[in-house]
Formats: sequence, structure tokens, C-alpha cells
Amino acid sequence: MTPPARHPSRAQDPPQSPAAAADHMPAPNGPHPDATEARNRTGGLFPDAATQPAATNLPAPPPGWADLPFFARDWPRIADRLAADPRPWQPAPDRLFRALTLTPPEAVRVVILGQDPYPTPGRAMGLAFSYPPGIRPAHSLANILRELAEDTGAPRTDGDLTSWARQGVLLLNTVLSVPVGSPDGHKALGWQRLAAEVLARTARRPTAFLLWGRPAQTVAAPHLTDPAHLIIRSPHPSPLSARRGFFGSRPFSQVNAWLRARGEPPIDWTA
Repeated sequence: MTPPARHPSRAQDPPQSPAAAADHMPAPNGPHPDATEARNRTGGLFPDAATQPAATNLPAPPPGWADLPFFARDWPRIADRLAADPRPWQPAPDRLFRALTLTPPEAVRVVILGQDPYPTPGRAMGLAFSYPPGIRPAHSLANILRELAEDTGAPRTDGDLTSWARQGVLLLNTVLSVPVGSPDGHKALGWQRLAAEVLARTARRPTAFLLWGRPAQTVAAPHLTDPAHLIIRSPHPSPLSARRGFFGSRPFSQVNAWLRARGEPPIDWTA
């Protein structure tokens, strides 16, 4: 199926670093730790549309971003590839562009850049690093929330970051789909061109960019030439690298201080 195209690239991401890939690594001689946790908490895999065989009812471009060249040039081809993929993939089709739908261009104040969705069944929800409601945060997300608590003094236990997106935090993955259980399995589809165009558009005005890990920093670098941006670079929050500089980086308080200095309301990171 080819969705209706409406109407501003970069090559594929460099190979994932071990630090950035930690959430995708299976436990030794066993299933991915997220999958084990999901089974333990629910008595089975999530019976959600996100884990069902690939659907053909793929979404139209999200309002506000639909004029990006990606949607006329690349999305029809990617949509056909997704519709033809016999493997289950996630997130659910109606969540593919959820980050862009919740945070249109005029609302973006902060960008947090991820890689590809969680491959654990039912875990991907269309927002980078976010978990579905009611699922205990683990791995990278648990470390993000730990740093948030230590940085701001305000703990957060819920891993659903939808409220961040609604406040202007664009939670964007550079690849927007993944076959269930196969990290990087859709890396060759060409999603990265969309990420490049989104970054180019958001960089037109001063924006805070949280770039965790070398892949995110490499993807964003060509677009961040304006000194008016706030750019916070640190190691990835993966358990493999968080202690190398992510912990103690205080990104959340830095963003809010920058926003206040610009006369903008701060992000309520615990909402």
C-alpha cells in the first residue's frame, strides 16, 4: 500500500556502539531481558497490536511535518516494504509517527534523539526511550529516571514519557520501526532521512538537544551549527556506559535553566 504523499538526508547510521546497543542485547544464553520481564509481569507477551503481524493500513504523514521531502520521496517505498514484511514489527502502525504527531514543529523546544524502537514485544510505543504505561522502567530508561531524580530531586517512576512530548520534547528515534526481537532489523529501510530532515527543521530556531551516545551525536552534528542552541552531549544511558559520564551530567536542570533564561516555561519532567 502506498499512502498519500504530501509534501525539507544522511546515509545510514554508523554501526551501533556497544554502549548504545545495551538495551538490545539478549541475556547470555537466554531471551532479551526486557522480554523476560514482560512475561513475568503479564503472564505472557503483550496481546497488543504492536506485536501483531505487519499491517497494511499504514498512516499518512503527520500534520505539521507532511511537507518534508521524505514523505513524497521515501515514505511510499518504506510503506510498501513494511506492508510486505512477513515478520511482526513494531510499534503499531498508528504509532509510527507518534513522536511527530504529539510534537509538531512549532511546539518543539527540546530534542532527545534515540536509535530504533525497543525490539521486545509490546515495548515500542512510538516515542524514543519511552515505555508503555504500567511497565516498570529498566535498562536505559531506568538510568534516565535515576539521573532525573538525582538532577532535579523529583523522582519519577512511570516510564511513559508522553507528557514530555506534549510539553515540546521531541522523542525521536532515527529508525521508526523494528521487527520484533530483531534490533536494527529495519535500519536499511531509509528512515534516517526523515530524522535528518526533522533535525534540520528543528534547528531553524534555538532548541535544546540532548545527545546521548556517539550515534545520536553523529546524526545531529551536521545540523547544529547555530550557537543559540543548547547542546548537551554525554555517554548513552545504557547500563554499559551510563557510569562513564551520563550519571552526573544533569541534563534536565540544564534544559530548564536554559528555557527560563529564554523566558519560556520549564519542562515538568515528573508530569
